[in-house]
Amino acid sequence: MPRILVFDVHGSYRAGLRRLIEAEIPCAEVVEASSPNHVLARIRQEVFELALLDTGRPSSGSSDFLNLAHQVSPATRIAIISASDTRSDILACLAAGFQSFISKHQSDTDIIAAIKDILLGRIYIPSSFADLGVNYVLDGNGAVSPTPPADATIRKLTKRQREVLVLLTRGRTNKEIARALDIAEATTKIHMTALLRALGVRNRTAAVSNAANFVNDAPTERAPVRSQPFDDTQHVVEPDRRHA
Repeated sequence: MPRILVFDVHGSYRAGLRRLIEAEIPCAEVVEASSPNHVLARIRQEVFELALLDTGRPSSGSSDFLNLAHQVSPATRIAIISASDTRSDILACLAAGFQSFISKHQSDTDIIAAIKDILLGRIYIPSSFADLGVNYVLDGNGAVSPTPPADATIRKLTKRQREVLVLLTRGRTNKEIARALDIAEATTKIHMTALLRALGVRNRTAAVSNAANFVNDAPTERAPVRSQPFDDTQHVVEPDRRHA
């Protein structure tokens, strides 16, 4: 039975989201938190598979809160649910380390589908994130700026790496990517490691936050298989020490 912690400063929204989850995911136990300190106290004392948090606009305070939450309960997956859902807001949340982003403007059906995806271990971002025609990257200071599709970093990706990146931005696991591309899961891991090195990032979440719009290159997917829990540290790229 998954346990889900919900935090929103507005009690009416918090209670409404709890009732929605309980109605659509009957096996879930949903607990409300009324403040950031209440969130930290609950996850310190209890086990939660998922924390859904509205921390306001992305800020350094959000990153600090995430770091504290991870220290208190590293196993709890943390997702933002916010009415502030511009592309730059979503990118900033992913760059801060939050694993998924749900928009309050999405339908109840989409919100529940997102929660189920996250509980399965997937990264979730709204489909509108990949539907906008402008590409964005994060600079060294964490600021978001537009970049042309012919960015040099993207040009050096192989066709297969681009296909893997498309599926990665859709929250697919290694097993699901392998099935979609009709390749072995071990081969997928090799492509994933090469992709992270090419993008200059250390994990899958960072790759998603820096991903450009590759919708036109997306491979046709087969029906997804039941996924295993997603571990964002699974593909951490270690420094190359061959010339050390």
